[in-house]
Amino acid sequence: TRPAPPARRVRLAVVGSSTGGPEALSRVLSSLTAPPPVPVLVVQHMPPVFTRQLASRLDRLGPAAVVEAAGEPLVAGTVYVAPGDRHLEVRRTGSGFETVLTDAPPVNFCRPSVDVLFTSAVQAAGGELVATVLTGMGADGRVGCQAVVDAGGTVLVQDEPTSVVWGMPGAVAQAGLAHQVLPLPEIGAALERSFTPQGVPA
Repeated sequence: TRPAPPARRVRLAVVGSSTGGPEALSRVLSSLTAPPPVPVLVVQHMPPVFTRQLASRLDRLGPAAVVEAAGEPLVAGTVYVAPGDRHLEVRRTGSGFETVLTDAPPVNFCRPSVDVLFTSAVQAAGGELVATVLTGMGADGRVGCQAVVDAGGTVLVQDEPTSVVWGMPGAVAQAGLAHQVLPLPEIGAALERSFTPQGVPA
């Protein structure tokens, strides 16, 4: 793992997952103790319709509101799930951020792609973000996590024993891009700590 980056305010959280991800997302969101103080964006590799069903299921689990992203201003405390077969990007607006959906070609054979989301989040928020990579096949997210690290953001990944497939989180960890490699039950608490870094004025 990498040494922790300097403490800084977090303005966005981004999450990527694939095989085993719906269950992992359920565990993380249900473990939150309060609605997150920042918007959270999720790419879960899934076909259309299933992503809407996933969002409505996750919405019932924890303190965060969960919706399928539809091109809207981002609101703290809300989780935005990328619709199946659309890329989800973040764009900075005058007063904050908004979601943008595109039909650009697949990246890493995936649409939505974790790399597309993470890279756009860095362009929008710089290093003021935390990225989390959960269980999944392949390496989607590694390029995006490189961008997060280069900008000074924080990267959390799920550990191998609790992952259904340690492809995506493993690719990030093996590239030396993870600040913390954590068992699934600890990720929600680690996310909450990252939202309120010590020594940074709230």
